[in-house]
Amino acid sequence: MSSHAVAENDSESAWSGGKSPFGVSYGKIFMWFFLVSDALTFSGLLCAYGFMRHKHPEVWPNPGDVFTHFPFYDGHIPLAYVGLMTLILIMSSVTMVLAVEAGHRNDKKSVTIWMLLTIIGGAMFVGSQAWEWYHFIVGTDHGAIRSVFDSESGKWVEQTVYGANMTVNEYGLPVFANFFFFITGFHGFHVFSGVVINIIIFINVIRGTYEKRGHYEMVEKTGLYWHFVDLVWVFVFTFFYLL
Repeated sequence: MSSHAVAENDSESAWSGGKSPFGVSYGKIFMWFFLVSDALTFSGLLCAYGFMRHKHPEVWPNPGDVFTHFPFYDGHIPLAYVGLMTLILIMSSVTMVLAVEAGHRNDKKSVTIWMLLTIIGGAMFVGSQAWEWYHFIVGTDHGAIRSVFDSESGKWVEQTVYGANMTVNEYGLPVFANFFFFITGFHGFHVFSGVVINIIIFINVIRGTYEKRGHYEMVEKTGLYWHFVDLVWVFVFTFFYLL
């Protein structure tokens, strides 16, 4: 063999790739890249929230006094409903684990069942979050006296405020509502996206797409995203609602 041919073979072997050093497919690697970048985004949002809360500790609303509604109950139970939402999301993470485990056994029937339960759990969480947003926006029956900027007079005036939006907040500082809408809304968008993705994977499971491939790696990659969404909510719940 000529030296030129040997050089070409060496060049091809150098650029032909090879086995992943961690035995991980490119799909999983890029999913991890996305999750790390997304984790940095949520970290920045929670750090900004913590900074503003530390700056205004004496007037910052107490989440335990704000989120007290519970369906079909006229009284007030601090953080009970958001606690239920958290439990639902964590249980959906458990069903996703079981779906991935069933995929490793190529058990189509079990994957179908556990994926369906995961989708139901995610949909329930999104619906619960919409219910919580509604009551936060509507507010209480009595409202609260807050300083509101009157654009016509160019002055701050006192008036009764009901609920919260991006400019006024019955419960305290408007920036609290801004963080609430942005952080929980951003996470809710992730959960909604995860539900849509899970539905697509669920349809492919029913059609036997992954059974024909001989593996259920797509279920595992979707599971990574779903577990990330659940983990982020644990931090949001802890830093936003409990501390």
